[in-house]
Amino acid sequence: MKAILFALAIAAGGVLAGCQPAPPEQKFLATDITGAPFARDFRLTDHNGRVRTLADFRGKAVAVFFGYTHCPDVCPTTLADFAAALKLLGPKASRVQVIFVTVDPARDTPDLLRQFVPAFNPGFLGMYTDEASLKVLAKEYKVVYQKTAQKGPDDYLIDHSAGTYVYDPEGRLRLLVPYGSPPDAIAQDLKKLLGAS
Repeated sequence: MKAILFALAIAAGGVLAGCQPAPPEQKFLATDITGAPFARDFRLTDHNGRVRTLADFRGKAVAVFFGYTHCPDVCPTTLADFAAALKLLGPKASRVQVIFVTVDPARDTPDLLRQFVPAFNPGFLGMYTDEASLKVLAKEYKVVYQKTAQKGPDDYLIDHSAGTYVYDPEGRLRLLVPYGSPPDAIAQDLKKLLGAS
């Protein structure tokens, strides 16, 4: 009798286990903005003098961050976090392009961008455009920036949006990575985007 009850208990456990809902699909750790009707494309010059658009990076996940080289904290931290995330990706890192768009074209010359941006990772690209085009681009990307603590024509800080937009390898906008996201979280989301392509 005990053997029958034990067998029934095992069978019932199996039935109950079969009734459990399937685990939900893994969500992104960053903010999922798939389908957002902004940040659709860019036309910028990279620090090597080449004009680039999003289509140039098809087949790669693309991370776009707006900042400036004189930034005391947010910009170097973000670039360092993405550099560390790419190290965690191993060989898959070759399928990720990080782009740093300057909001300070007056001071961030191509030479300065060429020194600053690849110092974090040789594959990172610094990009720029003129002031008028930057205003249009910032509006498209919902990025805000303005000079603060201005002590002279070339001595100022810039307050600016601090999130990073990430596109999947098909060129679709997918994520907004908040400032301060740890490298392992960034790497996990990038792996998921690369795995889905």
